Amino acid sequence: MKEKMQDYEQLSISVKEHPKLWEPTILIFSIVMCILGCIIGMELIVNTGTTPNTSLVGALFAILLSRIPIELFKQFRSVHRQNLIQTAISGATFSIANCMLLTIGVPVIMGREDLMVPMLVGVTLATVIDAAILYKCFDTPMFPAEGAWPPGVASAESILAVIRKGKRAVLLLVGMAMGAVGKVGGLPMDLLGVSWFGNFAAMAGLGVGSIVIGMIKTNGFGFTLFGQKIALATGIFGAEFDPSSLPFTYLGHGLMIGAGMVALIQCGQMLLAKNADNSSAASQFTSSMKGMKGAMGKGFLAYAAVAMGLAVVCGFLAEMSPVMFVAWILFAAMSALVSELLVGVAAMHSGWFPGFATSFIFLIVGMLIGFPSLPLAILAGYTAATGPCFADMGYDLKCGYILRGSGKDPELERFGRKQQFYAELMGFGIAFVMVLLFANTYFGQGLFAPVSKTYVSTIEAGASMEIAKWLLIWAIPGAIIQAVFGTRQVGILFATGVLVGNILNGVTILVALLIRYILVKRDPENIQTLTILGAGALAGSALYSFFTATLGVVKKK
Repeated sequence: MKEKMQDYEQLSISVKEHPKLWEPTILIFSIVMCILGCIIGMELIVNTGTTPNTSLVGALFAILLSRIPIELFKQFRSVHRQNLIQTAISGATFSIANCMLLTIGVPVIMGREDLMVPMLVGVTLATVIDAAILYKCFDTPMFPAEGAWPPGVASAESILAVIRKGKRAVLLLVGMAMGAVGKVGGLPMDLLGVSWFGNFAAMAGLGVGSIVIGMIKTNGFGFTLFGQKIALATGIFGAEFDPSSLPFTYLGHGLMIGAGMVALIQCGQMLLAKNADNSSAASQFTSSMKGMKGAMGKGFLAYAAVAMGLAVVCGFLAEMSPVMFVAWILFAAMSALVSELLVGVAAMHSGWFPGFATSFIFLIVGMLIGFPSLPLAILAGYTAATGPCFADMGYDLKCGYILRGSGKDPELERFGRKQQFYAELMGFGIAFVMVLLFANTYFGQGLFAPVSKTYVSTIEAGASMEIAKWLLIWAIPGAIIQAVFGTRQVGILFATGVLVGNILNGVTILVALLIRYILVKRDPENIQTLTILGAGALAGSALYSFFTATLGVVKKK
């Protein structure tokens, strides 16, 4: 009983009692976990093209350590120490895979191995800027801490279940079992879980978008479940229908351009609102819109400075006129900033983010502008480096926000958030060193992230006015959907579904939303149960994917 009381008491601490990243045991264990995360991230991005949610794994290791009956490890029973560790490994894994190894592979594939290190320095700086902007933007009206940030909720619920036990722990375990079993059968249980506590309208947009693109790609309506193909309709659009034709190839990209433009206008209106920091609502947040405005402005200048450095080192002055040179720098900076905002909005509402698809959009626009091949390659990598860690850090800060009492003590929340930011930066630093040490080993074996090859093949294929026409055509419905539903970001999530979804994803989301609607309509209190079950399903799905993917890599070796 005494130990249980101590476990509960650790949730209510003062600023002075909050652990610091630089404590020797936290620092050493975090470094070890970051190295492990880097190895996993590099292996999976080149072998599968994906990156697992390692923050849950980091928390799991910390929890297991805390149960070792040795005095040294008992300090890891602090959920705040566990939070710092899961933040560090998450930052290391996402940055090394999505922001570093993937991006520096683009110029290498094009035969410019000499640009690998300059590119690495540039994208690492871009990643740091990305995280710094999110740090300043988190818990503002645009990116509220009370937003869904689904993987963050899953991590927090998993950590809290260990100390709270009781009904919440049972529900979480049931949800995790659902997540793992469903994943075995091929169900996207992460999306099912998110649908039970994410933004309802945004998730509906994601579901409908997924079904739309799935029907277009298959010219039918069907999916595979537990190894069995279920075909409910075929030849919906006729026997002559060609889903690979140009209009449908760029459907998702056009929708995202239109929705993104409207979303940016909506963001601008929020930033420029005169009463943004004076309204009664502003007191609900621990970060101000004034601070966010400053972060956005400084972030753009920082992105431009790094882009200019890359342009000079890569010799773009020899390939472009001075006007085009300046245009490339400004476009790269704007693309980086807009990319992270679009990715961040999608991630906050759904836990899914179209990071690669968004950077692909800016690559296509850059091609239409007329930038040469090498600047386009650097642009693709530079833009891809912004967004993934913006989203990932949002998840980690959401986890910490819940563990620190959901903002009840603003001073504690700010201090804990700063420690998490330091943990992210440490993860980036370790990732940078690991890429320097091992990138050539992977590239020498012809191992590149699949997306890197896609960028290069797209550049080599070139762009045309026909592509521009269809991008503009599809941008119109994307803009309309985003405008009609306002800041609920339905347009962005609909475009995300079209870019990365399929029929099974869409059906899963819509069925889960229907269940949620019925249960909450019957009793509003059911939303609490669904939130815990959903977090468990997301956690179980993530852990299953992590261990099966990692075992797959080990077997491959």
